[in-house]
Amino acid sequence: MALISKRTIAEVNDRLDPITVVGDYVRLEQKSGRWWGKCPFHGAGQEKTASFKVEPDLKMYHCFGCQKGGSIINFVMEMEKISYPEAIKLIARKIGIEIIYEEGSSSSDGGTSEQENTFKEQLFELYKRTTKTFQYFLTEKPEGKEALDYILKRGISTQMIEAFKIGYSPPDRNFLHNFLKSKGYSDDFLEKSGLFSANYKKIPLFSGRLMFPITDRQGRIVAFGGRALPGLLQSDGKEPPKYINSPETEIYKKRQTVFAIEQAKEQMRQTKSAYLVEGYTDVIALHQAGITNAVAPLGTAFTDEQAKWLNKWVNNLYLLFDTDEAGQKAAYTAIMTCRKNGISCSLVDTQEGIKTVIGEDHLKKIKDPAEILQKFGHEILKKILKFIINDFEYLILRGKLQNTAADGEINRAVSFMFPYLDSLASEIDRSDSITRIADIFKIERAAVQKDYSQWKSDQTRFSHVKDEKDQGGQQKQGLEIHPLRRNAELSLLTAVAVNMELYTEFRAALEIKEIEDKAAKEIFIALEECFIHDENGIDSLLSRIKDENLRNYVSEMGTSGEYQNNVASRLMEDGIKKIRKKRLDKRLKDISSQMREIERKNEGANSSLIDELLEEKKFIDEQIRKL
Repeated sequence: MALISKRTIAEVNDRLDPITVVGDYVRLEQKSGRWWGKCPFHGAGQEKTASFKVEPDLKMYHCFGCQKGGSIINFVMEMEKISYPEAIKLIARKIGIEIIYEEGSSSSDGGTSEQENTFKEQLFELYKRTTKTFQYFLTEKPEGKEALDYILKRGISTQMIEAFKIGYSPPDRNFLHNFLKSKGYSDDFLEKSGLFSANYKKIPLFSGRLMFPITDRQGRIVAFGGRALPGLLQSDGKEPPKYINSPETEIYKKRQTVFAIEQAKEQMRQTKSAYLVEGYTDVIALHQAGITNAVAPLGTAFTDEQAKWLNKWVNNLYLLFDTDEAGQKAAYTAIMTCRKNGISCSLVDTQEGIKTVIGEDHLKKIKDPAEILQKFGHEILKKILKFIINDFEYLILRGKLQNTAADGEINRAVSFMFPYLDSLASEIDRSDSITRIADIFKIERAAVQKDYSQWKSDQTRFSHVKDEKDQGGQQKQGLEIHPLRRNAELSLLTAVAVNMELYTEFRAALEIKEIEDKAAKEIFIALEECFIHDENGIDSLLSRIKDENLRNYVSEMGTSGEYQNNVASRLMEDGIKKIRKKRLDKRLKDISSQMREIERKNEGANSSLIDELLEEKKFIDEQIRKL
């Protein structure tokens, strides 16, 4: 990867204004010479009193409520869910600093860092320019009138057209290439841009289509989704594909991106939740109804990468898929993906909502939010969104529908729930679900547990057979166990190391100075280096652990199954609670000492400081009570 020069990093750190940077995300007020706001991490909408403080001179922030804190660059990383280099670039762009790369730094494909950076920046600029051109065609040119009439008839407002930068690609297949060439772009660059056919280099991928720009989490346009207008036929007389999506490029990876992240991220931060819908117009319909935390996958099923990415922002997803069979299958897959990646999920029961709010006779006529908006308006859509069913109840109903649950088919209805049980991260949730299944189907809990255990065993055996086949039938060799002093700290850090997705939460609660074990400290340092460099793979982690015995130990523990995600999560939770209480107790002692010292010196002028200390003590007392 290209390395940003130390000079650039130093200039960004020197010139950034902490109040301005943080003020883009949090409303700050000055009190007693310090800047305070409601914490954006644990729910600004839930706080009555500001607990989040910014120190402009130190260029740091800290929340007395959730204990998050660090540098201003770290704050931007947390808010935008981006890596350290990305945060440096984002701040540099805002304050007008040119990014300079280390001399001789090279990219992963063998080109120089300057070439890689220039190419990507040119792509960002190209997609920005093309978006404006498509917007102009939709709103100003005669060629776009039919498309504009169509989208307005769908109930989408002009405000949403502007907010989502919706456009129209002209039907003239020669226009785009000629236009971009006139702006100085080369044939070679345009060929790699993702805007033109792979086989016919000058023919645009999109022509005569409504265009939906796709942004990355920094708001830069990186791709397009293009929708065909109804009734238009291809030259062969056939209907064109309803949607065409951009191919992957240097700046766009669809499995790691969701539609409308730029428009949704603020509400996602506030509510810690999001609505996941199927398509572009469904997202826009929800935003128009005031539900601005709605996003959608991009032409694929909801992926693990998308779930892990969203999990940095939200704790819960509301699934809102079409009522047809394809939509129900997509909902089932999304539930498993959510649970597997530690996200709780519920579903909007669209059918029940339509039946109750609009009327049962409309059930077969409406299948998605966009149609509800078009035919009944955003107020009706908002009412239907209130019909929520949790994922367990939804799957039970679906299992019963697919299997009549007569005596001979109860087994199938029960076994339908086994993949869901397997996806749960918490053993407590799994046990509770098994009990509920037994109660619902009026069978012995032990019978459900036994059948699930057998199903699980069969799945494991199948997986082992597959692994052996993949390795040419050769047996895996076990790793030698190296002598290390196993203790609570080492166990805790190892659990996080083999479940690196837990590290973001872990690092927010723990400082390295609170770790005493030498081996545990080395793992902590390696995890932090991976986090800073946005490296998630276990290979990257192990390469940063210098001690060979420790590397082997982490590898052995990772493959042993001892630290599976549900176990690791519980172990980390317990550890964080103990650490937080230890830290809070220590701070209470410090506050008491400070107050006694002020009283001893009879420093009446420090009454504002005493008030601040008392306010901090209230926050800490409340946190200890919760723990």
